[in-house]
Amino acid sequence: MRWPRLLAAVLLAVVVHLDGFADPVRMRYAEGTSHGFLSLHTMDGAQIGTGEQLETRRGSIVTNRLTFRFKDGSLDDDTTVFSVAGPLLRLISDHRIQKGPAFPKPMETMIDARTGQVSVTYTDDDGKTKQEMEKMDLPPDVSNGMMAVSLRNMDPQAPATLSYVAATPKPILVKLHITNNGLDPFSAAGRPVRATHYVVKIDLGGVKGLIAPLVGKQSPDQHVWILTGPAPVFVASETSFFMGGPMWRMELAVRIAGRIAPRPS
Repeated sequence: MRWPRLLAAVLLAVVVHLDGFADPVRMRYAEGTSHGFLSLHTMDGAQIGTGEQLETRRGSIVTNRLTFRFKDGSLDDDTTVFSVAGPLLRLISDHRIQKGPAFPKPMETMIDARTGQVSVTYTDDDGKTKQEMEKMDLPPDVSNGMMAVSLRNMDPQAPATLSYVAATPKPILVKLHITNNGLDPFSAAGRPVRATHYVVKIDLGGVKGLIAPLVGKQSPDQHVWILTGPAPVFVASETSFFMGGPMWRMELAVRIAGRIAPRPS
């Protein structure tokens, strides 16, 4: 009798994981032109790269390019196009390139959210170039390249769920469960401030989600800090740049507007 009961439990868990996706994030603040610089560190504090973020807007279309250049010559270059027409944020496309020693599998991912076409070009363990292509039924809350802007616009008091296309390298659709973990202290030019700490749990869903913790492949929680208020701003994050990758800390270093960014106290 053990196997039928086990099978029933697995099927029930799969059904639970296949519940509906959330709506896209509602715009609470206007997106415009911005230019920022970031620093990238290992979790023990060693700087491994620098980043630059450039956002431009034409009408209701926003283009955000986030580029990280590593000391070892690696590159992470992510260009995201999204719409701010009406009250909702909606992804249009995301094009991300990762290459160099920091990335065990050099990879280029292209997502067309309008058609659902997703392609992942990567280099396998034997140095051969391969490509995975999927026609996916992408929900309207897919958030690739939009995490910072999504968190800036979310209600800090309301838990949220977003969708994300993860390259494994085969593209799969996962859920990001986002909760508010309270306020953490930072400092801005010596002045104490408190930023909202969001915890992002990656849910692989279905049977993969059930098996991942058992085989040691459960993705660690991701962490993002947003200084909320009348003009919310990204402060820092602790995230992995690819599935199974190490956690790296990203911090806002300087803004062209002259504001010294908050840094951990």
